[in-house]
Amino acid sequence: MFRLRSGLIVLLLLSTFAQAAPPADQWFTVLLDGRKIGSFESKREVRGKRVVTTQTLDVVIDRAGSHVALGSMESSTETSSGKPLAFSSVSRLSGSETRIDGSMRNGMLDISTRNAGATQRRRMAWPSGALLPEGQRLAGLRAGLAPGTRYRTLSFQPSSLDAVSVDNVVHAAEDVDLPGGRMVLSPVEQTIDFPGTPMKTRAWVDKDQTIHRLAMPLMGVELTLLACDRACATAPNQGSDVFERTLMRSPRPLLPGELAGAMRYTLAPRGAGETLSLPQTDEQRVERRGDEWLVTIERKATLRSEAKPKPADFKPNDWLQSEAPEIVRLARRAAGDAMSPRERMQRVEAFVRGFIRTKSLDVGYASALEVARKPEGDCTEHAVLVAALGRSLGIATRVVDGLAYAPGFAGKDQVFVPHAWAQAWIDGRWQSFDAALRGFDAGHIALSVGDGDPWRFYSGLDMLGRIDLRKADALGEAKH
Repeated sequence: MFRLRSGLIVLLLLSTFAQAAPPADQWFTVLLDGRKIGSFESKREVRGKRVVTTQTLDVVIDRAGSHVALGSMESSTETSSGKPLAFSSVSRLSGSETRIDGSMRNGMLDISTRNAGATQRRRMAWPSGALLPEGQRLAGLRAGLAPGTRYRTLSFQPSSLDAVSVDNVVHAAEDVDLPGGRMVLSPVEQTIDFPGTPMKTRAWVDKDQTIHRLAMPLMGVELTLLACDRACATAPNQGSDVFERTLMRSPRPLLPGELAGAMRYTLAPRGAGETLSLPQTDEQRVERRGDEWLVTIERKATLRSEAKPKPADFKPNDWLQSEAPEIVRLARRAAGDAMSPRERMQRVEAFVRGFIRTKSLDVGYASALEVARKPEGDCTEHAVLVAALGRSLGIATRVVDGLAYAPGFAGKDQVFVPHAWAQAWIDGRWQSFDAALRGFDAGHIALSVGDGDPWRFYSGLDMLGRIDLRKADALGEAKH
């Protein structure tokens, strides 16, 4: 039910800082809640008039006794003046690998994506003003490190093929303890403008703007990178299980009859200055009341508050390969002789529930095609397969991540657990289908909506560990 996008954020953050004389090879140890979980390596090579930057991250996360390995590698090629030329991105999650290659040609980006043995090619316009690592380094050098300095960059993310705005603020230098000893470093606070969930991070750099420490929040704890030598960075991991921190306690037990009707939840941020950004859907209404949010969930989608699906909601993508032969065959098998979109999605939901025979937390994040070939995983694998089968049947679908109520989970009673499910456009509204559980009910709270891409998928999960559920009120049980 839970994976990290934070590894990809690390690659983004370390590439945004300028270095007057950057090391050719720099190593970091990666800590989560003070315990070592992996290593990070950053290389910069000058090849004639080109600069090649390569960053590699390897971490292992423990989840309720399961070990999830996450690896990311990004390589960017630019001119010495910071003009983007090409990039590659490789993401590995528990044996599943996705590779994205891009090259510039006449202001357009030629892209090749390979996942589950299938390759997709397309072209897109380069976001105006977006920079890769060398361009960001040069922008930072121009800004300097005088306390109070503020500057903004637009950082292109090869792993998600989009650009995010990064606001930088330089603070006064301070003493910082590191594995190699104490140093005087300048803190640079960054705000990364992810849609709906901006993230604040802090890096400590020396006078040449070489990073020696990087910290970011993660579910109420801190993910930290500390510069050290290779032996230190690659030393054995200690392991850190933060799964319990992703659980949100319910203020009371919720009854099946209540969940079959409508519920209103009162949510509030744990820390001062924290903000919440929850989506409005055809099943979920969100209202602000002071520092609290009232979230009303109706099991039956009746609100009709959302726009019609976009063309992309019907089409295959890198994670919902709805035109792949294996997916097409499964969709036909699942739908059978069902005629209406509603009945087809109901059959797809039931089919996927039985098709994924091995229910496991060991899978990192599999695409629909990978699940079709190897039916195992947790809620995310169920969600992407349901969404892909729906698109294969000509129905617009999307993937939702959020929280789902569980009377008991991982030794805890009455908790909301990180969860994923699918939505389909039926009868003029978006309606939810949950193959991992016994269907959708009012115990589901949506945190974000996406297209199955894991980078966008995790945007809502950034709120885990930072919000509390204060009240849960039943608005009316289902009539039987």
